[in-house]
Amino acid sequence: MSGYDFETLKVLVVDDSRPMRSLINSFLMGFGVRDTYEAADANEAFEAVKSVSPDIVITDWRMPPTDGLDLVKNIRMDLDSPNPYLPIIMLTGFTELHRVKQARDAGVTAFLAKPISAAALYRRLCTVIDDQRPFVRVGKFFGPDRRAKNRSDQYMGVERRRGV
Repeated sequence: MSGYDFETLKVLVVDDSRPMRSLINSFLMGFGVRDTYEAADANEAFEAVKSVSPDIVITDWRMPPTDGLDLVKNIRMDLDSPNPYLPIIMLTGFTELHRVKQARDAGVTAFLAKPISAAALYRRLCTVIDDQRPFVRVGKFFGPDRRAKNRSDQYMGVERRRGV
């Protein structure tokens, strides 16, 4: 796995399962990440976002008492959030289309289905780092522009922007 130097990257890993956090951390160490931080729930994670200032958050979806979607919404919309532009990778075993859309609509940067592999996590990290989508604020949404680059210029519907 080459092409990226992850040594200076700070990653916050959020999962209520200690073994899953350990697995993700071992993958990250294998990629060269030296600064990893852990949180067992979304409340703890939001405090870590404020105190640690991670470069990327990798979070599970379902965690009591507060889930990963709430964490994403807090990072994106809370006035106390130090970085609403923070890249967020959502992990979940629930991969139904409506859940993927729900995560997207909450403002996640990337989505990764469990069980995860080192190769899949590496690809998502690279995607998040290379992601140059602008952030948009529309109504109650704030996050990466959800339109796919390769399809946006093919849209011919009534809401197509003029001059595009």
